[in-house]
Amino acid sequence: MPHLMDKLPGALAARLRSGLARQFIRFALVAIVSLGASELALSIAYLAGATGGIAGLCGWLVGAGVSYVLSRWAWQRKGRPHLLKETLPFWAISIGTAAVLSLTSHFASSYARQQGMPKHEAVVIVALAYLVANFVTFITRFLIFHYVLFADRGAKAGTAESPEAEALSPIAAMVPSSDENEQRRQ
Repeated sequence: MPHLMDKLPGALAARLRSGLARQFIRFALVAIVSLGASELALSIAYLAGATGGIAGLCGWLVGAGVSYVLSRWAWQRKGRPHLLKETLPFWAISIGTAAVLSLTSHFASSYARQQGMPKHEAVVIVALAYLVANFVTFITRFLIFHYVLFADRGAKAGTAESPEAEALSPIAAMVPSSDENEQRRQ
């Protein structure tokens, strides 16, 4: 059975096989698992009577814990993490994310309360707002993790392995020349 990559145009398949694409896919898997855990924790906390902001903070805490463990897998880190180069920066970024997520949950909860929604409807509004905020922070976190926090410091700038060369290299387009167009018309 042929693979999906074999059916794609060569330039696109090569781009998807690049280190940046592989890293993005691994981070997306981490984010999906982390998001599932945090949405579940958020919903349980909110339905149990926590305010929107506290529920958002509970969801973030669970999701950040899952994300920390799995992010080391995603960036293929082994052994003991370096406190100043990995652990503290990860949690600093996560605290910024916590602020965004808990404020979003708080405002969504306030909106639902102002609309007079029952708790089981309000949790949907809070969870959806939390989901949107997670998508917004996802790209930012990926860029920081990939290019700063877990960057491969051994790759030289401008080489095929470096993120700069990978991100800025053009994708070849299959455009027929004017001679080929004339031959097709005849």
